[in-house]
Amino acid sequence: HQEYATAAPLGYMGLGMATVLLGLHNAQLVPPGAAVVAMGLVCGGVMQFCAGMLEYGTGNTFGLTAFVALGAFWLSFVVLACLPQWGLASDPAPMLLGSYMWVWAVFAAILAAGSLVASRVHQIVFFSLAVQFVLLGCAGVFTRPVLMVVGGYAGLLCGIGAIYLAAATVLEAQFDRPVLPTGLPSAPAPRAGHDELLVQLS
Repeated sequence: HQEYATAAPLGYMGLGMATVLLGLHNAQLVPPGAAVVAMGLVCGGVMQFCAGMLEYGTGNTFGLTAFVALGAFWLSFVVLACLPQWGLASDPAPMLLGSYMWVWAVFAAILAAGSLVASRVHQIVFFSLAVQFVLLGCAGVFTRPVLMVVGGYAGLLCGIGAIYLAAATVLEAQFDRPVLPTGLPSAPAPRAGHDELLVQLS
């Protein structure tokens, strides 16, 4: 059996860097700018999408679904931001933009539920991601800017957790032993043929 490298750290790093930058903006810690769009397009979108497709070869359904779908989120988010600038569409109404975030909150909640059998860091990443989407959706639908700020801090937690998870995976592969603790569960190993939800981390 040929052993393949895992693309999980690539996907988590793309998710982490893009989400941290967006979180800084939503929390009103940095002004808006092209850096958010560029990071979302290249790291959040393309990098995650490629990582998800590479996870197909390892039989990792969770990683494939999470990275490809979240990569698609970032690509659609960039398109959503650019279409009005290009004169191809009008700015979305706050209620529509909030509903857009809520749809992604449902998807993130599914990933969060799946992370319950993974490490504690996985759970932090996906539960904070779901909370971020819920808060950003509420900010748009109910016109409550303060919820966007709170959602920005939830995004910072998600992004930092994802970067930490990427670092833990890379360092474990490099040193052939766990270096950064992730709170792996003590449950027995999954049966043969079961999807590797731990994304090659254990």
